[in-house]
Amino acid sequence: MGNLISTFLQPDFFNRTLNCVGQQAKYIWGLEKNLEGLETELHKLTRTRDDLKTRVEVEEQRPRTRRTNQVAGWLEDVQKLENEFTKLQQVKAQEMDRLCLGGLCSKNLASSYDFGRKVVMLTDRVINLRKDGEKIEVVVEKAPDGAAIELPLAQTIVGQELLVDRVWRCITDEENNRGIIGLYGIGGVGKTTLLKQVNNNFCHQQHNFDVVIWAAASTLQDDIGKRIGFSEDPSWEKKSLRDKAADIARILSGKKFVLLLDDIWERIDLTQLGVPLQNLNDGSKIVLTTRSAGVCDQMDAKKLEVYSLAHDKAWELFQEMVDRSTLDSHTSIPELAETLARECGGLPLALKTVGRAMKSQRKVGDWKRAIHKMTTSASKFSGMKEEVFSRLKFSYDSLSTDELRSCLLYCCLYPEDYEIPRRELIDYWISEGFVYDFDDGCDFIDDLLQACLLEEEGDDHVKMHDMIREMSLWIACTVDKEEQNFLVRAGVKLTEAPKIEEWEGAKRVSLMGNGIESLSEIPTCPRLVTLLVDENPIVEITDGFFQSMSSLRVLSLSENFHLSTLPSGISSLVSLHHLDLSSADITGLPQELKALEKLRYLNLEYAFNLSIIPHQLISGFSNLEVLRLRGCGCCSVTEEEEANVLCADAEPLMKELLGLKRLNVLSWTFRSSLAVQKFLKYPKLVSITQSVWVYQCESAPFNVLHLAYMENLQELDLEYCNLEEMKIDCPEEVKKLFRNGFRSLNTVVLRSCRGKDLTWLVFVQNLKVLYIGFCGDMEEIVSVDKLRDISGIIGSERNFFAQLESLSVWRGINLKSVYPNPLPFPKLKKIEVRECRQLKKLPLNSSSAKERRVVIEGSKEWWEELQWEDQATQNAFSPGFSMI
Repeated sequence: MGNLISTFLQPDFFNRTLNCVGQQAKYIWGLEKNLEGLETELHKLTRTRDDLKTRVEVEEQRPRTRRTNQVAGWLEDVQKLENEFTKLQQVKAQEMDRLCLGGLCSKNLASSYDFGRKVVMLTDRVINLRKDGEKIEVVVEKAPDGAAIELPLAQTIVGQELLVDRVWRCITDEENNRGIIGLYGIGGVGKTTLLKQVNNNFCHQQHNFDVVIWAAASTLQDDIGKRIGFSEDPSWEKKSLRDKAADIARILSGKKFVLLLDDIWERIDLTQLGVPLQNLNDGSKIVLTTRSAGVCDQMDAKKLEVYSLAHDKAWELFQEMVDRSTLDSHTSIPELAETLARECGGLPLALKTVGRAMKSQRKVGDWKRAIHKMTTSASKFSGMKEEVFSRLKFSYDSLSTDELRSCLLYCCLYPEDYEIPRRELIDYWISEGFVYDFDDGCDFIDDLLQACLLEEEGDDHVKMHDMIREMSLWIACTVDKEEQNFLVRAGVKLTEAPKIEEWEGAKRVSLMGNGIESLSEIPTCPRLVTLLVDENPIVEITDGFFQSMSSLRVLSLSENFHLSTLPSGISSLVSLHHLDLSSADITGLPQELKALEKLRYLNLEYAFNLSIIPHQLISGFSNLEVLRLRGCGCCSVTEEEEANVLCADAEPLMKELLGLKRLNVLSWTFRSSLAVQKFLKYPKLVSITQSVWVYQCESAPFNVLHLAYMENLQELDLEYCNLEEMKIDCPEEVKKLFRNGFRSLNTVVLRSCRGKDLTWLVFVQNLKVLYIGFCGDMEEIVSVDKLRDISGIIGSERNFFAQLESLSVWRGINLKSVYPNPLPFPKLKKIEVRECRQLKKLPLNSSSAKERRVVIEGSKEWWEELQWEDQATQNAFSPGFSMI
């Protein structure tokens, strides 16, 4: 008793008690007043925002100007805070009722305390952001000369050099009064490649245009808007087509522009998209590609035909695709190869795909059979399109297995020009049974890339050439309809689902990227295996919709932002292996999901409002192999729901997952250091976690090294975190971290985090991608002093960025250094720096990239002020600079 009284009498005890009482008074009993204060401050912020936007819009009317990155970032931050306020408003009435009716209940107190704390914290952020906005003086900057973005080319132009020069002269010749130029020719003849080369000329040759815009036919207005800066305005995508057109016209009317339009199928009213055609009288130009000369006439364009390659040029390109050792392996093969090249009809796409298909064929018989197949299949078709498809189909037929051919056809389920995420595609293939695992899927993608049937879009995405996609649809819907029978209406602006008679007999259906609001009819499709309905504004799915889909294996409803509930009839999907509900607006999972006993893949990532999971539902999926929960349930925070909420604090869920014997891939969200400590108590979950999002750990410092021994962690995203300063006192711990820490981690993303440096990154020895955005406190990425202490323990300074491929730094207003000394970057591809005016030097010297071309993106002003190790270093990296 004496000890207890002594404790009560300690000053620290009274201080802590008074502090706790004070916080309760501030957060709970002052809640109504705090809410009023938040609304008042938010109104002040929006008025500041509106004033700033007016200034920006006036200034942007001047030629060769664009809003600064500071302004764009500030406007984005305002939008984020408004979204957070809206979420608080959604639960405001509930919290006020709870406080009035049951204020003394411990659960209600805890909930009200948490809600009140968020109100106060948000108010502080609103006030600080308003003050930041009031300090902004410069709202626009001069746009860089020749503002074109260089596009990747699979290979150099062959046989079209003279046409490229002719198009260039038509664009830059001041005497040429034709404002629109049309390049027409059959599919696969190289129109897109030619247009890309024209675009890239603007990066390397002198001209007097303000902006060069590349836009694909399927996404014209959005491509134009993004290119002139509206991608940085989160509200722009939600605007009507008319409002978007007004925004585009306002910006472009004061600029001399070049608009490059790829793959136009019919006349387009460009004025409806916002393109000011009157600017063509002042030297602006539009260049389009199309398969139809008639479209050129309808667009009043100067016509330039893109011809098939002459035989000598076709043979030159074909030889580039085939191994030299193959051509030299037998005296008869060069002549046979030249014959096969001739059968490609001078079409670059056919030459590439057929050449790659024969790349390693060293038997004379294989070449003779290929020629026979090409000549006989081409003769079966009379239409121009079918003749082209038959040549391309040779490459499809030459794929080594049926599974690989199925994987290729699967890609045509995506919309035209779609950048397909590698991981998502492989997840589908695994669920369909085409590949065994992720590594097997990577091998298949490499095979399709090597065959020129897919194109690489960065490290994480692939893309289908439109002719390859059309050929694949032709095979799946016509040639092999009995076996395949695809129904693909992806990205074609549907507002209603296809009529139910169109579904009959379909094996795979894709309605991705449309405007469908309801699935109200009940189709009969017992053969249906795949249904992709991503990226639609679906509000309702009728209860019987799934009743005749007992064979369905793959269902994706991702990015259906208005879909709040799933129909109970989903229990009919007894064969379902793959269910993707990522970024959907669902608030709870129905009990009927327990019928999906074969489920292997469940994706609930970024389903922010998902709060209710029936008890033991997840653990009932005994075959589950992949469970993605990153960002799931993050908007559901009340204590009474916590046991069912999918967030890292929900320890009952962790225990439930332990019963899933086949689970081998997991993604997760942490919102506190305590949550990490709870999670680390379950080694099985730790060992299978591949992706982690640490979100809103601001109340106490977060130690990233707590995650160091998650052996399969590949992606780490830190957002709104107060990062603890790295302190390692034990030499053995340093050695252990170098041996075993962050073994698989390759991607690190930080947004709006506090902390002066990221020296802990030296332990991430396989780091490939590093993105740092809006981290205003950060002064250096790797601290020399801290690294010196580490190096003293391990004996030498390591090349800690040996695997780095991409470094992006946005709005680092206090960032002065990545690392002060030059480093070798043997795999570096790209550095992107935006609004980091104090970053005057990069850790580069003339041998840092070993003659590899590194793309460096940044503002013209930043580039001109950059300090170099020596002239040789500047000469080495200048060719890769691109102004943004």
